[in-house]
Amino acid sequence: MRKIVVFTNLTLDGVMQGPGRPEEDTRGGFQHGGWAVPYAAMASGMGGERSPGVTPLLMGRRTYQDFYAYWPNQGNNPYTEVLNNAPKYVASTTLQEPLPWSNSILLKGSVAEAVAGLKAQEGADFLVMGSGVLIQTLMQHGLIDRYVLLIHPLVLGSGRQLFPEGSTYTALRLVDAKPTPNGVVIATYEPA
Repeated sequence: MRKIVVFTNLTLDGVMQGPGRPEEDTRGGFQHGGWAVPYAAMASGMGGERSPGVTPLLMGRRTYQDFYAYWPNQGNNPYTEVLNNAPKYVASTTLQEPLPWSNSILLKGSVAEAVAGLKAQEGADFLVMGSGVLIQTLMQHGLIDRYVLLIHPLVLGSGRQLFPEGSTYTALRLVDAKPTPNGVVIATYEPA
């Protein structure tokens, strides 16, 4: 059975909105975009073993559109080829096929049922980056197997949170924790 791994940047107060660029996600008047850039912890470690080969991605609509607007146009970046070649499974009620980015597949019907079906197949584990609404849906249905959280030493006081009020109760156990020299803690959790 395949696993679903959430991999995301967040602040000490749980904000995951707009980590990469000032204009990345300004919903709700969010003015702290790009907050993770000075820490650049992503390359410091992934909090667990990675499957060899290409890692398929699960993405919500906003993350898919943001990644598609940015990554295919980044020459001389090793992540560009990886993301272009990765199978991308997209949860959306508004997008229609064919999706414009190579290797992109629109999930059909109930997201929870579609993802549960994908998990039951043989193959590499899935990675979820960003996609807060999708993460909440997967949590509600007990479909997340691992959380790799890059916790930044910041309190923003506003912004969309990974675990907002009203989130599904989820008990987790710490599997691994690695501090980086710049103060980011890469914490890996699995359902208890």
